[in-house]
Amino acid sequence: MPDGQTLPTITPASAQQPGVNWFSDLQFHWDASITVRKSGRRITLRDLTAGELTKFFGYFGVLLVQAAAARMSGKKRYRVCFTPDRPRPWYVVWSAATLAGVKIVRDADSADAVFYFEDVTIGAPPRFEGRRVLNAGVADISKTTVAEAFGKVAGYDLLIDPAKHVGPAVEKSEANGAHDGRLVHCPTPAQPGKSYQLFIDSSDGDTAFDYRTTIINRKPRFVLVKTKPASDRFSIHNETVVMQPLGAVFTAAEIDIIARFAQRMQLDWAALDVLRDQASQKIYIVDVNKTDTGPAVDLSLKDREALKRDIAAAFREMLEEHPDLDVKAATPG
Repeated sequence: MPDGQTLPTITPASAQQPGVNWFSDLQFHWDASITVRKSGRRITLRDLTAGELTKFFGYFGVLLVQAAAARMSGKKRYRVCFTPDRPRPWYVVWSAATLAGVKIVRDADSADAVFYFEDVTIGAPPRFEGRRVLNAGVADISKTTVAEAFGKVAGYDLLIDPAKHVGPAVEKSEANGAHDGRLVHCPTPAQPGKSYQLFIDSSDGDTAFDYRTTIINRKPRFVLVKTKPASDRFSIHNETVVMQPLGAVFTAAEIDIIARFAQRMQLDWAALDVLRDQASQKIYIVDVNKTDTGPAVDLSLKDREALKRDIAAAFREMLEEHPDLDVKAATPG
């Protein structure tokens, strides 16, 4: 479907309704693990430590105070309907909308903008007659789809056929957020439900670097430079996280690749995982997160405040440029 085309009205694919409170989205277990009901992903103490949880609640308390100030700032409060699910405080888009003074509503007809939000790898975005739904073009973020799109934009491949490739490769689940990447040696038979990518050595031998790049309104905005031991490159825990402007990390040509990828994937909101191969110095977009969580608890206070300010400003800018606002302004009553 061409980008920006008006969509006919259909019923959203997911029948799940938002819970009565934030924690109704979670199932708690006796072993201190948590299952996210929507995606079925189980989070253990290996994934989320007590220290990280404590930092998050400290951040959350400050954010609530700042959100109250945003609501009382006198700026127009845009009404946004997230569907089929409402983002919870552990999603970055919730922080962006809250700090932008947005009022999250359940009724799409009363909203200034409708935002497709569903923490699944492959979904069916809701469609409303005469309206452009934010992130509605992001129906499939499986690893293979992402790698194919990147290859077409960059002009060089990330995706491989493991039965034909010779050398190391990375085997990952097609599902978003599985964090099960592992090195395999090819040629090897492809396994069901797995995607195979070139092994991108983003380390200097000791430290691996991951450039988490924020996309808002189909534009790259800034980068969180994450580091971890090269020996534990597939871990979700970082040693350091530092916020950087795009130009401090990527060349102009690389920023153009990222921007064209965002346009091709129709990313109104996403966080990309970008790696730089140390041997070739080429960048590779290896993952798309349309329901990214955070912010990273390891950010410094200065970077965290800058991040909150920038995502809120960019989110509000996206709403102000959204075509639905022009339609609503021209509609009597």
